[in-house]
Amino acid sequence: MYTGVTEKKDWAREVKWLVDEAYPEAKKIKLVMDNLNTHKISSLYSTFPPQEARRIAKKLEIHYTPKHGSWLNIAEIGIHIVSQECLNQRIQSYENLDYQIKCWNKSREGAKSINWQFTTEKARTKLSHLYPRIDIV
Repeated sequence: MYTGVTEKKDWAREVKWLVDEAYPEAKKIKLVMDNLNTHKISSLYSTFPPQEARRIAKKLEIHYTPKHGSWLNIAEIGIHIVSQECLNQRIQSYENLDYQIKCWNKSREGAKSINWQFTTEKARTKLSHLYPRIDIV
């Protein structure tokens, strides 16, 4: 049965690592997160004592991506490519993973990029219902 408990704890530990080890001097750490149910402040409280969870949470500024953002398709395509071309083998250690990813990145230099055609102007037209109306007097 899937409970998400392990994923919540994994996410919480990663965020704690960001706060305490990767960026201990940062006043605020801005995270851009998808809307996965484990990517919430409540995961910190499920993993750590309340004082610790609050300490970590106070250093975070979380911005959630749109639930139906078409750019996610691009990210998913990228993840699929790296999975098929690089991660389709047993990788014994973090060091080897790091090496494999660096080699794969190098081999992808000059690879075809995605031609993003959804311009800001198109977004303003298509998503106008999401923008606040500003009356200029």
